[in-house]
Amino acid sequence: HILTAGILTYTSDQRFQVIRPDKSDNWTLQIKFPQIRDSGIYECQVNTEPKMSLPFRLNVVEAKARILGPSDLHVKAGSSITLTCIIKQGPHDLGTVFWYRGSDILDVTPHPNDASAAAANTADRIMIQNQWTDGLTSQLHITSATLSDSGNYSCVPTIASPTSVNVHVINGEHPAAMQHGNKNTASLSLSLHCTLVYTIS
Repeated sequence: HILTAGILTYTSDQRFQVIRPDKSDNWTLQIKFPQIRDSGIYECQVNTEPKMSLPFRLNVVEAKARILGPSDLHVKAGSSITLTCIIKQGPHDLGTVFWYRGSDILDVTPHPNDASAAAANTADRIMIQNQWTDGLTSQLHITSATLSDSGNYSCVPTIASPTSVNVHVINGEHPAAMQHGNKNTASLSLSLHCTLVYTIS
């Protein structure tokens, strides 16, 4: 069906918009907040004689989370934990990543009014590192893990679906899922490939 003609939009979906700079011969069909159902063939037509047209195929791929390793991570008390969340490079700003334990966001900066030893100890043991390579990588580091560090840890990107892993800090060995070594690492991996602006020149 016809989405636009000239600068007029015929679809009731307000996510579709035609952009044309003043006195320009370039026409851009913009799709805001693309969805899977937007995938398909789009055709630009020029009403000449004979008619000219140029089709394009748009593929919108949904961001999906994938956890590498066990969904339940068991570590010994006193060891270190590193959780790595990766968002691969997409054609737009990848935003940032927030870490949660349960429903509580992990803020590694102690509150200025909280001078308790527990707050200072938590801030010293937990560190978040974000870096760009071919995408956005966020690492949550916890040193000297204690039983209170057990819980569900979620990596929550601003532009992709969140993913999580359950961390169990125990005193002693777990026969089925114990990870050995001083540094136990779980990798949380997400991929995002999404076309935000579809341009027809």
